[in-house]
Amino acid sequence: MPPPVSSPHLAPPSQPQQSSQQGQASQEDKNKPKEHKTPDEKAETAAPATSNDRLFFTLPNFLTLENADQVPPLTTKQKFAVVTRSSFDYIQVPWYAFLAGVSQAENSEPGYGQGAAGYGKRFGAAAADGTIENYWTSAILPSLLHQDPRFFQSGKGGFWHRTAYAMSRIVVTRSDSGSNQFNVSEVLGSAIAASISTYSYHPHADKTLSNTASVWGSQIGYDTVTIVLKEFWPDIRRKLTHKRSEPVP
Repeated sequence: MPPPVSSPHLAPPSQPQQSSQQGQASQEDKNKPKEHKTPDEKAETAAPATSNDRLFFTLPNFLTLENADQVPPLTTKQKFAVVTRSSFDYIQVPWYAFLAGVSQAENSEPGYGQGAAGYGKRFGAAAADGTIENYWTSAILPSLLHQDPRFFQSGKGGFWHRTAYAMSRIVVTRSDSGSNQFNVSEVLGSAIAASISTYSYHPHADKTLSNTASVWGSQIGYDTVTIVLKEFWPDIRRKLTHKRSEPVP
């Protein structure tokens, strides 16, 4: 008998057909449009541009960076997000409660009165003052003027050199492009925040230009002290955490 003849329909596909299919797949991959990220998207997917640090392990210190000379600028979305995160952090409630208590004890702005009602008004004013200033100095004006609201710790030099550097950051800041600029966001932002708070919800007797200037000066002074603490806080934190990690004899 002659040997059976195999059916051409049952033959396995040849190797050239597989190669052609792979070639078509690779050609389709080449023809797919490549994803182009915008500068804002690239900045958001880059290394962390803010921190999770807290001054004395409590107060938000999210806009302070250590040893970070070359970092991408913050996008507008990031600026507003980090300010919102800081302004409505859980620790702000006891912090503003403390400030209201000090104001109550000093009887500052007597128009608020005393007692529970006066304390409540002072607490609301302290919270509003801090929140308004945070948004104007670290989100609104930095976004409009393309300035960087972060504080870049120096960590170099002696005590007075670092103190002078930190204090200078009140009037000198970094632009989104990396150059030094006059800190319009801090100086003008604090003035705008002081004007809004003074002429809106503060006592009628205190709605004066002199009181507005006093509030503005107090905010600048508070920010100066805070920024000096931010310069030295990493050194203090390392010493504290080192002592905590040492085994007890």
